[in-house]
Amino acid sequence: MSSLLRNVTQDSIDLLRKTIDGNSELTKAFTQPGSATTGIQNYSLEVPAKSLIPVLTPLRNRIPRRMATGGIQANWKAFTGVNTTNLDIGLSDGNRGGVMVETSADYSASYKQLGLESSVTRGARLAAEQFMDLLATGQTHLLWAVMLAEEALDLWGNASQALGTPAQAGASDVGTGGSLVFNTSYGIRVVALTLAGYAASTVAGGVRTSVTRTNADGTTDTYGGGSSIASPVRNITTANDAASTHSILATVAPVVGAVAYAWFWGTGGVHTLGAITTINSVVITAAATGSQVASGITSDNSTNALVYDGILTQVAKQNYGGYFATMATGTAGVGTPLTGDTRGGIVEIDLALKYFWDVSRLSPDTIWVSSQEAQNILNKVLNAGASGAQRFMVTSDRGNLIAGDAVTTYLNKFTLNGAKPLTVRLHPNLPAGTLFFDSESLPYPMSDVDAVLVKRLRQDYLAEVWPQTKRKVEYSVSFDGVLQNYAPFAFGVITNIANG
Repeated sequence: MSSLLRNVTQDSIDLLRKTIDGNSELTKAFTQPGSATTGIQNYSLEVPAKSLIPVLTPLRNRIPRRMATGGIQANWKAFTGVNTTNLDIGLSDGNRGGVMVETSADYSASYKQLGLESSVTRGARLAAEQFMDLLATGQTHLLWAVMLAEEALDLWGNASQALGTPAQAGASDVGTGGSLVFNTSYGIRVVALTLAGYAASTVAGGVRTSVTRTNADGTTDTYGGGSSIASPVRNITTANDAASTHSILATVAPVVGAVAYAWFWGTGGVHTLGAITTINSVVITAAATGSQVASGITSDNSTNALVYDGILTQVAKQNYGGYFATMATGTAGVGTPLTGDTRGGIVEIDLALKYFWDVSRLSPDTIWVSSQEAQNILNKVLNAGASGAQRFMVTSDRGNLIAGDAVTTYLNKFTLNGAKPLTVRLHPNLPAGTLFFDSESLPYPMSDVDAVLVKRLRQDYLAEVWPQTKRKVEYSVSFDGVLQNYAPFAFGVITNIANG
């Protein structure tokens, strides 16, 4: 080894020793990196990744799941009335009485196959090794996704209640409040939306119409996205007053089964999506900001043959006997809110509870509401104007007061054994403008109905890992069944509720 090479090697060793001792100028060149992914540093990552997913499924959690054996549908019979001709029961001496007439009905509900799929590649699993098991986590998240979708389906699934074509809108011109041009003809069209359609539609993204889904195996399924046919055009011309400050008040007749309405308007025969409301009216103040046009919405896509009917759909069917009420149109863009009765109650809720007693001699157990209705009910109860309508309980712990108020129960005065408190609960899938009444049991002796709603299943949750043909693992979670409702008349809906 040459003396020069020996000197270079020894110099390198001496430099390294000085660096380790912290006495070298080289050490001063290292500073704390400015970001978590630059420079020489440890990447401090907590194990495992957190799952911040709100899995809120109150209906699914309380509906009992019961197995079925074979067949393509659940079938059951029910007696619905005794002595339906109201024969008198008086008897003359030695003679027999009149012959009672009773009624019965046949019911059925078709089973549906429901589920979701996902996958994880080999590279992804290797990259996450010793951090987390991606396959196990993915299967858990997939189960949660199915549960969340099932909750929504139990509430709003719609296999059979078509919305059809809304009526032509009503419209009136107002000279102020907007930026519409004077002496101009504006055309207005409306599309009614189911709850599924409303949840999937935005002004920017458009109304969901027909959906063609590409499946994991390359096949496709086509189904309705929850929207009606676009209504006929209503044309209205703004006043010729030389002021471009006009607005238009538009209304449409409520559509049974709809929870929202998409509004299209424009000039020159082009009608563009500009608003989606949960009441049957809108105030049009400016040009529509969306991009979807109504001329392409020519088919009724409100139903989905791949799912079963949920509670709201069943109540909307008139022959099922449930309570269905639509709030009045009221002032366009404002609508009609729930009405306080000045005694701590809500007029529309009391009307529904009276109906349940008068028609079916029963009381619901729960009133499900959106956050909007929860707030509005509270405001009307607290502003009832009757000093004895409320009782406030203040909790104090060593001088710390607990503030806030909420309506958690509602007293039903129309029951056989005195007033019954109904639970008022928020539902994560209910839109503003709709509330519904839920029954868990029937007050009928020997009804053989221990649960009003039952999930009748040919197959409960099934996790499957599919044969591997690629460098990834494909897996699914599915179930096969139907929501069986023994007493649709024990449920009710109030819709088209305005905020206020």
